[in-house]
Amino acid sequence: MTPFDAKLDATARRTERLLDELLSGDVRPQETARPARLLQAMHYGALNGGKRLRPFLVVESAALFGGDAAAALRIGAALECLHSYSLVHDDLPAMDDDDLRRGKPTVHIAFDEATAILAGDALLTYAFDIIAAPETDLPDRARIELVLALSRAAGIGGMAGGQALDLAAEKETPDEPGIVTLQAMKTGALIRFACEAGAIIAGASADDRERMRRFGEIVGRAFQLADDLLDLTSDAATLGKAAGKDAARGKGTLVALKGQPWAEDELDRLVSEATALVAVYGDRATTLIDTARFVANRKN
Repeated sequence: MTPFDAKLDATARRTERLLDELLSGDVRPQETARPARLLQAMHYGALNGGKRLRPFLVVESAALFGGDAAAALRIGAALECLHSYSLVHDDLPAMDDDDLRRGKPTVHIAFDEATAILAGDALLTYAFDIIAAPETDLPDRARIELVLALSRAAGIGGMAGGQALDLAAEKETPDEPGIVTLQAMKTGALIRFACEAGAIIAGASADDRERMRRFGEIVGRAFQLADDLLDLTSDAATLGKAAGKDAARGKGTLVALKGQPWAEDELDRLVSEATALVAVYGDRATTLIDTARFVANRKN
């Protein structure tokens, strides 16, 4: 295991311990009860493995500017709840209709469709609970900015809108600008938020916040491009989910449009662009640069 892998794994374990605590049966102030089956489905959906890349980006982008580590971990956990909700709902029969997620039955298979819908709803809501809660020790202005930024990244002009475009792409294949827009919304928006969130947590300057936002946009694009390559070249056992589904549904991807060699060259270009963007921070940016490389070169 490389030092980067060890760091990624350590943050993932910390995130999972916090998620386990947040998704315990302990009733919080102003809650009435936590129904056991709903809580089990939420726990299953949020703690079903994964590299926890988004929380890692929150933690590392906050560290870049000297932000509070405990607050960053909580914002990372909130983001992971929201990301997990999106996966639970995307896997539903009315959406992408997947039976496997990270090598395990999806939530609607392990439980039932109604419970999966409610688990996703509750995880989405809980994300904003975690940000607003007094345990997230940040100034009120920072919490408001985080809520707004995450709402914009997750809503109609971000991830949810991107999923709508993705469903529409099954009926009419988008052109290249359409694919770029779809992917920037569905996949890129939460990764963009993860990088910008660190600057918000640390109270960094507007210029730093914009730089990190752009870094996140580039990493998000690289993540989706690598994902599309894996969908083309890997099998279900490696991916932990069905492979080749986008092609089978007729969805357009940049890989399908431009070919594998172009995609591999484009990944190299995106990593170089991301590296140049944060090089102004010197050695402090080493982990973020390593993250961009990891995203581009991942195997699942």
